[in-house]
Amino acid sequence: MAEAYKALLKGGEGEIVEKKSRFIATTMPVKSEAEALAFIEAMKKKYWDARHNCSAFVIGRNHELKRCSDDGEPSQTAGKPMLEVLLGEDIHNIAVVVTRYFGGTLLGTGGLVRAYTAAVKEGLAGSVIVTKQPGVRLRIRTDYNGVGKLQYICGQMEIPILDTQYTDIVEAELLVPEMLQGALEKKVTEATNGKAIISNEGAVWYGEVEKEITIFDD
Repeated sequence: MAEAYKALLKGGEGEIVEKKSRFIATTMPVKSEAEALAFIEAMKKKYWDARHNCSAFVIGRNHELKRCSDDGEPSQTAGKPMLEVLLGEDIHNIAVVVTRYFGGTLLGTGGLVRAYTAAVKEGLAGSVIVTKQPGVRLRIRTDYNGVGKLQYICGQMEIPILDTQYTDIVEAELLVPEMLQGALEKKVTEATNGKAIISNEGAVWYGEVEKEITIFDD
């Protein structure tokens, strides 16, 4: 059974200032290393006059691909702590670039680690992150005697009904969490004395975005 995971839905930006140095964090959803590298290059062009454009990205359902760069900062003071924030928050398919405009005061290795860590967290705060859940689309056909029972079961199990068509029969499209599929089918079958026809329309990933259910490609 697939497990839910957090992913970046919409990139954002955040900024902190530490001893007059500006740290600007920009995030972007990515699904491949090529996309991540293109984003990093774009940020370097946008902030061409900055001292550093440090980066980190994680790709894959199980963080299969992880990369980071200090971009001239002392070793492991920028890219690694940035990457650790992404892994610690368990966010998938995300790239982040932290741009530093040097303020004239050296921060030391500990200060740099804290600043880059804080910048990434600020960038994430300005981003849209969604928890993607594994689900199944079910199409249920029943007569008018069964529709009330179906609606009651869905309400009881907090299962959203995406669409309902009323003709000579009632046809409802449901979005069912993967773990509840078996229980729902059993309840509907029992409530309608086996008269309901249940069709599996395929597996999907879904999540709640601005209090609305959204279905994703993956």
